[in-house]
Amino acid sequence: MENFDQIFTLLAENEGIRFNSDILETGVLNIIVLLGILVYTGRDFLGSALEERKTTILKGLQDAEDRFEEAEKRLNEAQKQLTQANVVISEIKNETLAAKKVLLDADAYQAKKDLKLRFDRALATFRSKERQIFLEVKQQIILLVLKRTVARAQETFGTKERAKELINETINKLEGDLL
Repeated sequence: MENFDQIFTLLAENEGIRFNSDILETGVLNIIVLLGILVYTGRDFLGSALEERKTTILKGLQDAEDRFEEAEKRLNEAQKQLTQANVVISEIKNETLAAKKVLLDADAYQAKKDLKLRFDRALATFRSKERQIFLEVKQQIILLVLKRTVARAQETFGTKERAKELINETINKLEGDLL
């Protein structure tokens, strides 16, 4: 901040800023001569430095292009591998689904087979029980018929001898039906 104050103070004391048209006093000629000497003497140095810089930049660009082309090749190869991997994955999925279907079909067949076997056993047990009950009912009916026959025979035939003969005769007739 102090420098600004000094600048404004200096300008105020020297009556402001003015254009100086004296070339020798302003140093413009000195600056032009200095630039000319620099261009003349530094042309070879600057030219070779610029040429070297240009070569370095071109080499860097070429290297970058080579790396870019290599990266593109790798990308294309990776995309091919990805496509192949996707094909293999889809084949594995299809094979897995087919295997699942075969396993499910086999399980369903086995379950059907087991169910049929159980049903056949239950049906055989039911039929066996049915036959057993039928035989029991038949025996009870025969027993009841025999009891009634004995009772009627005793009423009809008073003597025991005739009743015994009739009962034995009836038992012999029914005996073939019982077996």
